[in-house]
Amino acid sequence: MNSTITTLNLPDLKLFKQGKVRDVYDIGEYYLIVSSDRLSAFDVIMNDGIPNKGKVLNQISCFWFDHMKELVENHLVSANVDDYPEVCKQYRAIISGRSMLVKKAELIPIECIVRGYISGTGWNDYKKSGNICGIGLPKGLVESEKLPEPIFTPSTKAEVGVHDENINEAQAVNIIGKDAFEFIKKTAINIYKKASEFALTKGIIIADTKMEFGYFDGKIILIDELLTPDSSRFWPLAEYEKGRAQNSYDKQYVRDYLLSINFNKRPPAPALPEDVILNTAKKYDEALFKLTGETVA
Repeated sequence: MNSTITTLNLPDLKLFKQGKVRDVYDIGEYYLIVSSDRLSAFDVIMNDGIPNKGKVLNQISCFWFDHMKELVENHLVSANVDDYPEVCKQYRAIISGRSMLVKKAELIPIECIVRGYISGTGWNDYKKSGNICGIGLPKGLVESEKLPEPIFTPSTKAEVGVHDENINEAQAVNIIGKDAFEFIKKTAINIYKKASEFALTKGIIIADTKMEFGYFDGKIILIDELLTPDSSRFWPLAEYEKGRAQNSYDKQYVRDYLLSINFNKRPPAPALPEDVILNTAKKYDEALFKLTGETVA
């Protein structure tokens, strides 16, 4: 099996924050974000990594940041280790291909979720109430159906190991303010529309996605990762059929395995079989290649 990097050993760098997948280091003027091969499902970090997953996430994010820069500024400074401060270069073998140097933005504390199709927790909410996050939807929708228009459904941004909670617009405004909310909602929907139109030409449906924003120099910019298999549901267009769950290029494959063994969605995580690990890695690699024409650097 290919080697994976689940624990990052960068002792000369100052760890600022450790997320489920990415570790953020404070290196003075900038942050360095390094994407590990860790995988979380149901907000539980698995013990087994997915080969090259961090590199796939990093490459796809860089691709989309460039693709969306006319819509909104983003935090990416460089993904080339040669451009990094000297203290980082000793770790070239670890961070090359899986890291980015970014601006130090102040996080806006909501998850910005855009849904173009009804799936996942959105489908569960709709079955119970006929709406998602307080947004009324047409009656009679079926699982995986395309919505008349993409909808913005924010959630809280929880700490590692805690579930995010869906919230309505009024709750989001209360957290971040009306002006910020309106800007983020409009921008996130525009990003989703542009991305989903592009992805369709590559044979991929982007069912939904989540993104994050932050303040930098008084402006709201796009931060974190963007439109990756970790933050989005990618479905093969050729296999799409509404009325059922879809095959996907993302970690839904792992979620489905965990559900099949009745995982209780709490730590400790069970071991993943080798075929689940390798098939998941293959799905991530395929998403990268289909969207960008690139393979793992």
